Amino acid sequence: MGPAPPVAEVRTAVRHALAQPEVRHQLLVACSGGPDSLALAAATAFVAANAGRPAGLITIDHGLQPGSAEQAQRVAAIGFELGFDPVEVVPVEVGTDGGPEAAARTARYAALDAAAEALDASVLLGHVLDDQAETVLLGLARGSGPRSVAGMRAVDGRYVRPLLKVRRDTTRAACAALGLEPWDDPHNTDPGFRRVRVRQEVLPLLEDVLDGGATDALARTAHLLQDDLDALDEWATRITPAGPVLALADLEALPRAVRTRVLRAWARGAGAEPISAERTAALDALVVDWHGQGPIQLPGGVSVRRSSGRLEAIRPDEGNP
Repeated sequence: MGPAPPVAEVRTAVRHALAQPEVRHQLLVACSGGPDSLALAAATAFVAANAGRPAGLITIDHGLQPGSAEQAQRVAAIGFELGFDPVEVVPVEVGTDGGPEAAARTARYAALDAAAEALDASVLLGHVLDDQAETVLLGLARGSGPRSVAGMRAVDGRYVRPLLKVRRDTTRAACAALGLEPWDDPHNTDPGFRRVRVRQEVLPLLEDVLDGGATDALARTAHLLQDDLDALDEWATRITPAGPVLALADLEALPRAVRTRVLRAWARGAGAEPISAERTAALDALVVDWHGQGPIQLPGGVSVRRSSGRLEAIRPDEGNP
């Protein structure tokens, strides 16, 4: 008799994720002890053992709640029972920049980056389809463009999210079928966090108004947008020249979505730091709405001016190109 359907679904998702060529041989599961990451850990332990792949587990102690150290040790004990090696508990100091959610995320990913670098590992994260839908809604609310609405990627550098097509109910059912008791983080029900209100209030309302299917549709939208963004990025990469000079004739006929990508990539190549949407629009105006405006100052000390049918990137310590 095979595993229960929820267990099989989670294992299949992990097996598919680990088959992607970008995923390193060494694996490291980030586990909080919640149902999503615990189901992921159990499935990864099973799949990795059968595939002969080394797999470790890491749990981050944010120190934000009483008993957090004890909870981290409980997760570590489960990691040992599942057969992970190594198993790491990493305490972090959470700052205040960007609010509590952003500060905790910054501290967590810094710790995960360091652990993954030390092991040369891919890090598996327990984000599920419901998280993706929440991310899309939050991105829509920010109005920060298609990249934000495209949500989280299944593979993003070192980070792998095998469960982005798996529902939260499935991970909880998988834990129950395996006799694993997940930890329910009180922060996940605290309405002081915006994501919690989206989870508890906005998504249920959308499901009600639209007669179901909203969560799946939002996650599907993210996936479709990722395909579009990848195509536009690839197009822009192919035509972005190197060097401090960019001919306007190469830009003017391009669609704006491609042209602005070229401008950002060219500016980065010329020494600028990542630029905002506002600075990107100012650069684009040099191409399509030029009326004699002066140089555009970019982060990193680079300025860009229009002259003789071209854009020129100039560092503070350089003369004209």
